[in-house]
Amino acid sequence: MQFIKEEDKKTRNYIFQKDTKTITITTLVAIILVILIFGVVVSGLYLEWF
Repeated sequence: MQFIKEEDKKTRNYIFQKDTKTITITTLVAIILVILIFGVVVSGLYLEWF
């Protein structure tokens, strides 16, 4: 199974495509995850759990 579909290949077994929609959504999800992790760390430090 391939991870990223190249434009010139005619296969159906892939997870991501190389297009702007996939890149935009992947970037957005990564940014949201970083913000959530940062929030958990800051709240843990503020409430002295760490």
